[in-house]
Amino acid sequence: MNPPVDAAGLTTGLIPDGPGLTLQFDLQRQILVGSSGEGAHSSFALEPMAVAEFDQRLKDMIKRLGGDPRYHGVPNERPVVTAFADDIEQRPWDSEAVSRYHRALVSINAVFQQFRTGFLGKVSPVHLFWGSFDLAVTRFSGRRAPLHPGGIPNLPDNVTREAYSHEVSSAGFWPGGGGIDEPCFYSYAYPIPDGFSQFLVEPAAAQFNPALGEFLLPYEALLKTDDPAATLMRFLESTYHAAARSGGWDSAALECATGVCGVPRSLDG
Repeated sequence: MNPPVDAAGLTTGLIPDGPGLTLQFDLQRQILVGSSGEGAHSSFALEPMAVAEFDQRLKDMIKRLGGDPRYHGVPNERPVVTAFADDIEQRPWDSEAVSRYHRALVSINAVFQQFRTGFLGKVSPVHLFWGSFDLAVTRFSGRRAPLHPGGIPNLPDNVTREAYSHEVSSAGFWPGGGGIDEPCFYSYAYPIPDGFSQFLVEPAAAQFNPALGEFLLPYEALLKTDDPAATLMRFLESTYHAAARSGGWDSAALECATGVCGVPRSLDG
């Protein structure tokens, strides 16, 4: 999987459709760019419009590039949804807010990528959930998890159960929503081990939210620290340790020192 964040914005990576397609939200030039493996290109401006208009423009672009514009067409994980093609309400486009969001993701992605290097077990790529726009990274213990109960609004239970088929410690950043009205970092475990919520994590501004079952760190609190990147790493590491220690993960087999750029890892650890 290609990293979703790049220097210009957000990318789908290569989609195996027709000649091979890539869609890039160029958040510097404020355009959506489509490219095909045969050299075709197409684009349109990211600007105020209805979701239905964006949906139609995207389908037309995919056709021009030689792809098949069939997709689910309905938002996920929201209790009340309107199909994209039917959502005719005009929506704003705040280019400055979008640019700030992209700049934040570039910095956050770098810390998440560094965090990945401190784990020898299965770990996800840094990935973007396009429905809620949260950037995340997940570590796996390697052990099977209890069957997830499902029930997430407008998300098939089979998808949820595949995602949580094994024990996880997952962390990420999302710009707000779902009961949290500000940008936050989060960290959770599935299944939630006994004692997880009682662990002391860093920094002091991080708190366990019982309603969500997750540790949260407000984005604004991070920015007020002397070294936001180091503070975020402490949040990622300490909340992971809360999950691994309370869940009885095999730390000796799974963990290693965080990697150093340009320095090969020693075979003896």
